[in-house]
Order: sequence, then structure tokens, then C-alpha cells
Amino acid sequence: MDAIQHDLIGMLPGNEEQSIGAILVETGRLTAADAQVVAREQKASGVPFGAAAVQLGLVSQGDIDFALARQYDYPYVPARSGIVAPAVVAAYQPFGALAEHLRLLRSQVTLRWSNTRVGAKALAIAGVSRGEGRSFVAANLAVVFAQTGARTLLIDADLRNPSQHALFHVDNRYGLSSVLAGRVGSEAIVRIAALRNLYVLPAGPLPPNPQELLARSTFGMRLRSLEELFEVIVVDTTAAGNAADSQIVAAVSGATLLVVRKDNTPMKELCALQSALESAGSRIIGAVVNEQ
Repeated sequence: MDAIQHDLIGMLPGNEEQSIGAILVETGRLTAADAQVVAREQKASGVPFGAAAVQLGLVSQGDIDFALARQYDYPYVPARSGIVAPAVVAAYQPFGALAEHLRLLRSQVTLRWSNTRVGAKALAIAGVSRGEGRSFVAANLAVVFAQTGARTLLIDADLRNPSQHALFHVDNRYGLSSVLAGRVGSEAIVRIAALRNLYVLPAGPLPPNPQELLARSTFGMRLRSLEELFEVIVVDTTAAGNAADSQIVAAVSGATLLVVRKDNTPMKELCALQSALESAGSRIIGAVVNEQ
């Protein structure tokens, strides 16, 4: 994984602080001439530069939010940029109510996760059935962890119905299945440059033997080596009702967050899944009710 390690070192942000005006001009949201107009208005009225620019109608509040996020090293992508799919809300709408709920989830996960085995950095996201929102939660949880500055890896271990490559618009010709089959190495991991600290390992080509691939010792060995390079690893899994893949992934990860859909997930099946995962050796740190 030397290539990834080198990339991680090279991506660390600098300490230079830019003004709101400089950021707006640099990103094409404000012309240099208009910035001077705003500066004069700011001096005359005594309001902050951003407020003056909005009052003059030269920028929107969204532009100011973007500049503030850049100034405080809080990466997100512009809406409708095409960098991520609409479902990855935390990546392009970080100031909305849903993103706030995701940050609260991040806090709860961090508090409970810290009590698992020493050095554990991998968290499996599991659920009973398809359509409950496992991939949605995994993708957005990975984004909000990355936004804290933590080097974060999102792994798509659903080798039957993968979706992370589509959510982050990355190439799926190579991925986890290719790594476990010994066909590729760390080059299958893709950095999401706009989010700086986020990396994605897509599922790769659908294999004929997903459960057997995941059950190989290679998966555990790869995950442990990745824990040396990343501070947080979020692992998407297959619906437990479709196959036992998630039990294998959860056991190797060491900790699991369950996802249930309101008024949809049967309690009996959820309890059975919890028992199966705990028997497999994974610690359940909690459950999140998805209403999306």
C-alpha cells in the first residue's frame, strides 16, 4: 500500500489562511473589480465582507457558505457539480438538516466505537433487506468522517449489488473483488479529490463466488493493513436476508452499525441478524433508523 501512503502524505492541507474575498475571486464567484466595490461598502457600513457582498447582490449566501467552508478547511462539493450522486447529501449540502443528523450519527458512532478492540478502525454497515439504506448511510457517514479531517476509506463489500461506485462516480472495472482475487493492489482505491480526505474502494466486477472471496484470509489481512493507513474505514455490506456475506464482513471488521427502515424492517429478522452478527464475533454499536 506504499502508493496510497505516499498519496496521503502529499494531500495534507497547508496552513495558509485566505480571506473570504480572496476565496470568492479565486473560485470565480466574484470579480476583482466587484471585490473592491464590496470592500468599500464593508468599510462604509461596518458589516462583514460576506454580508456586504450579499447585500449588494453580487454573491449568494451559498457562495459565502462555500467560502467559509474553504476558509475553515471544511470540504464539500458544489451542488449539481456531478462529482457525486444526489444521494450523497453530506457532500454537497453540508449545512442542511439532514447533514446535521448525519453529524450527530457520526458523534454517536465515535463515542460507542471507541469502546471496541484497541486499534479497530473498520465499521461494517449491515441491514436485513435491500432498500433499507445501508449504502446511503455508509456513503454519507464516510463523507462526514472525512470532513473532520480524518483519513477515511469507504469500502464497497457488497459483491452482489454494489452501489458506491455509482454514488461517487468512480470506475468499477477494478475493486475489492479484484483485490481479493489477487488481480490488483492499492491502485483499485480511488481518492475523491474534491473531498480531500475521502477514498473509495469500489466492489469491482461481480464475482461468481462472493462469499468464498470474502471468507478468504486475504480479506482480513488487507483490512488490517489498510487500518495502518486510514483513521476510519466504513464498509458497506450485502443485505443479510440475501446471503451470509455481511456476517463475514462484520466479523472481520470487528464492529457493526445496523440500518433499519422505519415501518419496514421486521423486528424479528432484525433481532435474528443482531444475534448472528454477535455470534460471528462482531460488536453491534447501535442501530440507525433511516427515513430517507
